Amino acid sequence: METCHFLRNLSHYILVSLFFLPFLCTIIFFFRMDNILLVFLCLLMGLGMQRIAAFPKNGHLALNQFVIYIALPALALYYIPKVSISTDLLYPLGIAWIGFMLSFVFFYSIGKKMGWPNRLIGCLVITGGLGNTSFIGFPIIQALYGEEGLKTAIIVDQPGTFVVMATLGVITAGIFAKGEPSRSEIIKKILLFPPFIAFVIACIMNVVQLDFNEHFQTVFQKLGATVTPVALVAVGLQLKIDKRSQHWKFLRLGLLFKLFITPAIFLLLYKIILGGKGMAVDVSIVESGMAPMITGAILASNYGLKPKLSSMMVGIGIPLSFISLAFWYFILNTF
Repeated sequence: METCHFLRNLSHYILVSLFFLPFLCTIIFFFRMDNILLVFLCLLMGLGMQRIAAFPKNGHLALNQFVIYIALPALALYYIPKVSISTDLLYPLGIAWIGFMLSFVFFYSIGKKMGWPNRLIGCLVITGGLGNTSFIGFPIIQALYGEEGLKTAIIVDQPGTFVVMATLGVITAGIFAKGEPSRSEIIKKILLFPPFIAFVIACIMNVVQLDFNEHFQTVFQKLGATVTPVALVAVGLQLKIDKRSQHWKFLRLGLLFKLFITPAIFLLLYKIILGGKGMAVDVSIVESGMAPMITGAILASNYGLKPKLSSMMVGIGIPLSFISLAFWYFILNTF
């Protein structure tokens, strides 16, 4: 019976992989996106490791903790001291901060009206409000807009998405994880959250224009580089593709908001209402339509906010985002 169940699941994963394989191969060949290949390989490895008896069933918990306690703080200590503060930050920064607030208003309003549990609302707010603006975003933006576009993408990610995750993301996770925690509990969780501690240290260093020496920077860069592969393997370990799952309707709504509604709002706001023009505005809008943030899903999972749904948002959202991003790139270059 177990053998039949294993073969049935294995065949399902293979069919899902084969469905996206031609499109994936085209992307990798045309854009030479090694990062995209790594994303899919890590997800598939995580899926495969679910069936290895020698690997602990809760092994993803250890990987989540590694990302939270080591890799993310290293990223903050490496990148944030180097960020230059200027008015050029406004459009790119708005993507992360406004985007997260839109996600909160959207899912909180619908969730409360529909009577959803707090953990479900929190999961959708975090995964729908945080985009994968770096590991998926950087190679796509570089391929579409070159090195100049990449500079804007870095602003969207480092002082934007990453900082929102370490502040508003943690606050949201703390509030929705237990329903109605006390203010002191929330403050304590934020202050003791390792990426936030690293963020504060890095911000102070940025203000006083101080950075680590080359040896420490190299160490932080290498530790930070483990975020994506480790986090994606953890996501793959938790990803369950079950046709009968109750998560599908929430997944559809979450990805509709992240991949289509969010960039549509920023297109309206930046291009039509504010009259923004140029590459910085276009790059910002494309970044707003990136798939859900991998570390955002890890954060939601770490707080017990529907881990299966958060993994599906990333695991299914990433391949679908290639199609939606092509649509938004076409819109921006046509109208």
